[in-house]
Amino acid sequence: MPTVLRLGGLRVVIYTNDHRPAHVHVIGSRREAVFHLKCFAGLVELRENYGFKRQEITRIKDGLEDNLTELCRSWESIHDSA
Repeated sequence: MPTVLRLGGLRVVIYTNDHRPAHVHVIGSRREAVFHLKCFAGLVELRENYGFKRQEITRIKDGLEDNLTELCRSWESIHDSA
């Protein structure tokens, strides 16, 4: 599970054996959230949240959207080579 981005103390990972649609797992301090990347729409959407507060989710979503192009490239690179 490669870490493709760090947001503060959080790791943004893409599992190499994961399924479509493109998404990332944000992991930190016994918490995890999963976000759909929606690469062609330019949006990030929360799919699952295990322990993050609403304010944290908003900050994470903003950080992911700021890096969306790179995250989408990473997803395609990891899954096109799998």
